Amino acid sequence: MVDGAPRRRILCISFSDITADARVLRQLDVLAELGDVTTIGYGERPAAAAEHLAIDPSLPSLPQTPAGVLLLAARRFDRVEFEGPAVQAALGLLAGRRFDVVVANEARAMALAHRVADGAPVLADLHEWAPEERAHVASWRLLVRPFMFHQCAKYLPLMSAVTVVNGSIGELYRERFGVRCRVVRNAGPRRDLEPQPLVEGRIRLVHSGGAIPGRNLEALVEAVRGLGSGYSLDLYLVPSRDGGRYLGKLRELIGGDPRITLHDPVRPHELASTLNAYDVGVFSLPPLTPNHRLMLPNKIFDFVQARLAVVFNSAPETDRLITGHGFGAIAPDHTAAAMRDTLAALTPEQVAGYKQAAHRAAEVLNSTEDAAATRAAVAELLGDGAQPVSRSEPPSSV
Repeated sequence: MVDGAPRRRILCISFSDITADARVLRQLDVLAELGDVTTIGYGERPAAAAEHLAIDPSLPSLPQTPAGVLLLAARRFDRVEFEGPAVQAALGLLAGRRFDVVVANEARAMALAHRVADGAPVLADLHEWAPEERAHVASWRLLVRPFMFHQCAKYLPLMSAVTVVNGSIGELYRERFGVRCRVVRNAGPRRDLEPQPLVEGRIRLVHSGGAIPGRNLEALVEAVRGLGSGYSLDLYLVPSRDGGRYLGKLRELIGGDPRITLHDPVRPHELASTLNAYDVGVFSLPPLTPNHRLMLPNKIFDFVQARLAVVFNSAPETDRLITGHGFGAIAPDHTAAAMRDTLAALTPEQVAGYKQAAHRAAEVLNSTEDAAATRAAVAELLGDGAQPVSRSEPPSSV
């Protein structure tokens, strides 16, 4: 940016509570280097934003009204794409505003971003594989999946840049829609921490994430209940929007087991130091969707920055990191039995060695590279002559 030149105006759209969305918060830190950022989404103003336009959190981003559902069922996708209540609210809040670049987080924000950009370049941070995000849910699979394929086929060619969480998911977009994607992982910043010594006679397990059905938290609980008294499990869970029903079921499953403790969630910037008190970060996810099968979740990077050993169920992207850096063990599948047996086979000496390996890996498995990828992409779009994303081949039919 030339000294004395006006600051560029950047719009960041995310249909999430941005202050609790670690990926978007990291994105905002980079955007704020390059211009004045207006955010639009649920919740309070993020610290890096110059301005925040708040959407009522009760408004869904998908067209879940009766009229919207009928249009989805009738495959009237061009009519329904702006029918989501949160999208309609956003259109009202953004009316008459102009921006130099627009960032759309997740595919459901692309139509809105393209409309409000009014010719300005748009970066689509798709995060994961949008067309089958919740394909394991029957209603989503029947109504929303075709809509999301349509949105990707319609809007991805209009995006000036596209980013995704890993190369495997980027390859899916290339194969199906013919677009090349840059990789921006879910890695957090490097934290200046040291591995904590083990407590004699105890291996302290920990998990952090959303309290959402389908995340297989029951398997973690059942695995620990099948282990001896030398194991404990602490869960730092973000409640889902179900009024606490799922958390209540989880409490019932835990019962009075004194080795398993539920905690309130902590802020993203506090997570690594909180997890640092434990020994092994655990995670297990059934491969119900392509995103599950090709997962590279933020929690593996959180665990590394916390200097923990990890035990994950097998998946190509996480297997590559765990074996490449030697900071953990891999359960052969997502079942409670596989997690239990993998944990039972660990020795204190192995766990200590894995924690030291995580300490070494923390120097490279952090957000520095990812921030550089976002910075380069947005800086290019803020320059003159930004062009739509390059196509590698014609898109396949959807």
